[in-house]
Amino acid sequence: MSATFDLNIRPDYDQVLQDIADYVLSYRIESAEALDTARNCLMDTLGCGLLALRFPECSKHLGPLVEGTVVPNGARVPGTSFRLDPVKAAWDIGASVRWLDYNDTWLAAEWGHPSDNLGGILAVADHLAQQCVSRGEAPLTMRTVLEAMIMAHEIQGVIALENSFNRVGLDHVLLVKVASTAVCAKLMGANREQLLSALSHAFVDGQALRTYRHAPNAGSRKSWAAGDASSRGVRLADIAIRGEMGIPGVLTAPQWGFYDVLFSHTNKDLALKPAGKRQFSFPQGFGTYVMENVLFKISFPAEFHAQTACEAAVRLHPQVKDRLHDIDRIVITTHESAIRIISKVGPLANPADRDHCIQYMTAVPLAFGNLVAEHYEDDFHAAHPLIDELRDKMVIVEDEHYTREYLEADKRSIANAVQVFFKDGSSTEQVAVEYPIGHRRRRLEGIPLLEEKFKANLATRFPAQRCARIFALCKDQAALEATAVNRFMDLWVI
Repeated sequence: MSATFDLNIRPDYDQVLQDIADYVLSYRIESAEALDTARNCLMDTLGCGLLALRFPECSKHLGPLVEGTVVPNGARVPGTSFRLDPVKAAWDIGASVRWLDYNDTWLAAEWGHPSDNLGGILAVADHLAQQCVSRGEAPLTMRTVLEAMIMAHEIQGVIALENSFNRVGLDHVLLVKVASTAVCAKLMGANREQLLSALSHAFVDGQALRTYRHAPNAGSRKSWAAGDASSRGVRLADIAIRGEMGIPGVLTAPQWGFYDVLFSHTNKDLALKPAGKRQFSFPQGFGTYVMENVLFKISFPAEFHAQTACEAAVRLHPQVKDRLHDIDRIVITTHESAIRIISKVGPLANPADRDHCIQYMTAVPLAFGNLVAEHYEDDFHAAHPLIDELRDKMVIVEDEHYTREYLEADKRSIANAVQVFFKDGSSTEQVAVEYPIGHRRRRLEGIPLLEEKFKANLATRFPAQRCARIFALCKDQAALEATAVNRFMDLWVI
């Protein structure tokens, strides 16, 4: 005999939510490496946002929803004169940061860009700091911002280690929303119950599909989706702090919970549970691991699975630049994730389509010796039909060794190899790059280049004196941590 009623006993909050809340409220960040990396991440992320302001398709989205809106103690959007409410400011900062696909990356069973959370963090911290000053209180400092960044990175990245959302068709910005909700709620003064409520609403929300990242529907939504997610995190934190009740069984509720509705069926895959009922898996607790190991995009504004292919293509450029029309085929040896996410043939409809195509991202540096954001634009593509000719000659091959080491915790390589074969039977050597310049294993080599990238991005928006002042502050760990958030943000206003 079947039951004709639901047992209405309200559960405790799901353990995953409790673990996140306890981490955010109680964990003390003492890792000097994490704080130093967060400082570099802050520089790089804001620089990426400045560079994106050169592109009208990005800047058209920025500013108040209602023209002329005045927001007391409004949060600033770096590189602009906007003062916005924290929800819209988070959207704007997040969208500009992500627009060119040039900020940091995390790759595991799921991937994403943890610095996307800076949209919510910086908007909330700037607004709160100004409110403190208006009340005659000490404002928040940039140390608080760096700590919030470390925690947001950790929440997003640790969940991603063994839990593949893309395998069930969900986009990784879900993790931006969850992480931004948690750290922004803490910044806004949430107690444990309020923080748990906010997190439950982040999971019960409708979640973004990956449709806009994949052929044949790839488009510019992928450039503002993370800003939208971080902004939503700010909004949910505010709702919870106002006293909105939570949904304690949001993950585990039979039939209606996140696991059963959105996470219960997936394909078999390496390091993932088989098809059927699933729940989140955590190989480790929350600490500072993700920030310490985050991947920086230093050389190319390109989807990270192709970064090493771009490096290899740049190295091959001198050998092939004068023989481009003599090429018979180009073999790209790669890993499974790259094949699944960014390998595509056929027409590429827009810049967002091109910067998620490993063939395009390899062809450009082979032919031109570099890859910059302008190379994805329609006019450049139309002027150089050679790029599509090279794409048509490409063969994509999976190396199981590359696939395996991509997932290994002590390696997390993102390997690609490129070899060019000519019509006369000759060929280049195979150029393999297992770890990109932004990998932790190449930090000493990469950070000076990251700083040069930051300087160049500053110069796209500010006069030389302001650039020098911002750079000097961002280089000085102690001075930056002690700086009031509102004073820091003053430097970024035009």
